[in-house]
Amino acid sequence: MSDEESIWSSAQAVQKTPASAHGYDDKTSVSLIAEGGSPGLPHREFSRRQALQWVLAVAAASALPAAGYAPAATTTPAASTIKGYGLDPDLVQLHKPGSLWPLTFTADQRKTATALADAILPRDEYGPAASEVGVIALIDEWISAPYPSQQADRPVILDGLAWLDAESTRRVQKPFVALSPDQKRAICDDICYAQAAQPAFKKAAGFFNRFRWLSAAAYYGTPEGWTAIGYIGNVPLPKFDGPPQEVLDKLGVTQTVS
Repeated sequence: MSDEESIWSSAQAVQKTPASAHGYDDKTSVSLIAEGGSPGLPHREFSRRQALQWVLAVAAASALPAAGYAPAATTTPAASTIKGYGLDPDLVQLHKPGSLWPLTFTADQRKTATALADAILPRDEYGPAASEVGVIALIDEWISAPYPSQQADRPVILDGLAWLDAESTRRVQKPFVALSPDQKRAICDDICYAQAAQPAFKKAAGFFNRFRWLSAAAYYGTPEGWTAIGYIGNVPLPKFDGPPQEVLDKLGVTQTVS
């Protein structure tokens, strides 16, 4: 495995594939790499339960600005002036994207975001692609919301998408959406791990890190995402007989509650 593959698919990764899978396979998944990893570490597999724990941590991470990214505010559209849904939102009424505040993505930005999200979370035997479960709509809604944390992400995402198309055009004279899977991967390899990124790619790596986390938060908040990692919560049980005996044996404990 090359250094780029190591950066892309190992070193503290959260994968769509189960823990029994090894290495990188274009058909199965692209890893979601944590900022704390190191490309020099050996390949390390995470269980579905550990993957779920990483995904749940996105909720806390979502309020943080993208590391290593200094947005160029002058290159992005003005933020929405809508006040938001207030302190007492109606949690019963269903809202469609754009019904509370205007959305941000242009048609071209949506295409670029779709191509990147599907490169990170492609369709495979474990679940649909990111774009098939509303990931792009959530990211658009997120950066359009009139709240500080979301507005901080707005220039990160918009400038990053613009960089992606510009870099694609510089390399192969095509926008990112028109690239082959290998060409997309070559660009993503350069920006998927901020600590190892070349100086010229540091800002773009900050964008990629943020876009990846938002994509993961959206994807694994859907029933399809739950299925992909084997999560079976939110299912009523007629009774609960306690943990399976093999789990108790592995932990060296005894069931004491009947």
